[in-house]
Amino acid sequence: MALWNDRPEAWHEILPGVKRRILAHGDGVMLVLYEIAPSTTFPMHTHPHVQAGTFLEGGGTFRVGSDTYRVRKGSAYSVPGGVPHELVTDPGGPSRVLDVFVPERQDFLGEALAADQK
Repeated sequence: MALWNDRPEAWHEILPGVKRRILAHGDGVMLVLYEIAPSTTFPMHTHPHVQAGTFLEGGGTFRVGSDTYRVRKGSAYSVPGGVPHELVTDPGGPSRVLDVFVPERQDFLGEALAADQK
């Protein structure tokens, strides 16, 4: 088993108002925590990975393909690989989102710290 602990250097600002930490990864899966400022747009994008997640705090408008959803604390979702999606967070406070990517995001590995214990 690999174990990662939170450290300040684990966080990366990837867009204005959007920080993320690679929590754990390996064996075809990646767990990522996002902290997103109020009224922030995480722009439309796509990737081949399945992205499932849940809102731990906050919420907003989540556009997936041609559909739009209102999400809030406790909302959970699954976005198939290859489907364009965009999030605009609510102005009332920050959002914390926990995402799981399958398969593991090779393009994120440069941000991942080595495990504290193996």
